[in-house]
Amino acid sequence: MVAGLTLGPSLLGWLSPQTMTFLFPPTSMTTLGVFSQVGVVLFMFIVGMELDLEHLKERASSAIMVSHASIVVPFLLGSGLALVLYPTLAAPNTAFMPFALFMGIAMSITAFPVLARILQDRGLTQSPLGTTALACASIDDVTAWCILAFVVALAHSTGFTKSLLTIGLTILFIITLLIAKPWLEQLITRLVVKPERARLAMASTLGLALSCALITETIGIHALFGGFLAGVVVPSNPTVQNFLREKIEPFSSAALLPLFFVFTGLRTQITLLNDWNSWTMCLGIVLVAIVGKLGGSMLMARWTKMSWRDSFAIGALMNTRGLIELVVLNIGYDLGILSARIFVMMVIMALTTTFMTAPLLSLAKVGKH
Repeated sequence: MVAGLTLGPSLLGWLSPQTMTFLFPPTSMTTLGVFSQVGVVLFMFIVGMELDLEHLKERASSAIMVSHASIVVPFLLGSGLALVLYPTLAAPNTAFMPFALFMGIAMSITAFPVLARILQDRGLTQSPLGTTALACASIDDVTAWCILAFVVALAHSTGFTKSLLTIGLTILFIITLLIAKPWLEQLITRLVVKPERARLAMASTLGLALSCALITETIGIHALFGGFLAGVVVPSNPTVQNFLREKIEPFSSAALLPLFFVFTGLRTQITLLNDWNSWTMCLGIVLVAIVGKLGGSMLMARWTKMSWRDSFAIGALMNTRGLIELVVLNIGYDLGILSARIFVMMVIMALTTTFMTAPLLSLAKVGKH
């Protein structure tokens, strides 16, 4: 994230505009955008594949309550904050409803992959706290992406009828995938377990992910939803998942995702926040995000009889936004919902809430630190 911002107009473009233009001429932005989108589609495929439904069953009662509180509270606060921000920070020709809904959902995001990696690094994955946090993040992911799909459909559509059609087609596509899931699981498993068919397995899986991305983009939501849904229907067999992760993740993480960060950095111009009023609004966005996500999750976790320390740790983990938040913000920017100024503020919010997670867990003395 920091490297992407450094290479963009916020630092390199400010210190040496000629160097930034030489490295990233305007004609390169379309190519960067395409490759970064492919990288994020593959990333979302991995995220969907790692969505462990068993965690939802094991900790269903407390996880559902905490995860929904971690969405409802920041969603309401973000939507309420939109009343103040809309007149000055919404993109031109953007209606209030899509802007308010998008601000609400952007405040509600949790970065499931980052949360899972933090728990793994601290040896908490199999602990009661870790399984509860993973279950909460899983439910949070599914709920947030469903709401975001609705917001994107609303923003894309020019009328109520078209919005309903987009939502209906999305539901139909999800049902179709769920019906086809057993057949897809059987097919992919058969291909993966035979070494001589490894290339065919990879080609088939990539074809599934990109086809689903194309379908959701055509329906009128976003290609990333297709990648995520394709990952969800992949077999839960550890052998299959390890094979696909080993083949896809290194390339997408090393070659394509960095392009996404660069692309985001090139769109983020911190120098747009050139007065105290802008920085005050940015601080307000960060505080609302923390209070809504960390506070809402912590209080609900405490209400479900968790200790104050574990409740605080759950809140800190759910407050992690990371790459998923940047993906969501880029969707809002592409749709013309977010202006350049509020895009910068929301990127700063994503960075702040991500960086503070590990120190807060260390403060709570949770796991290895």
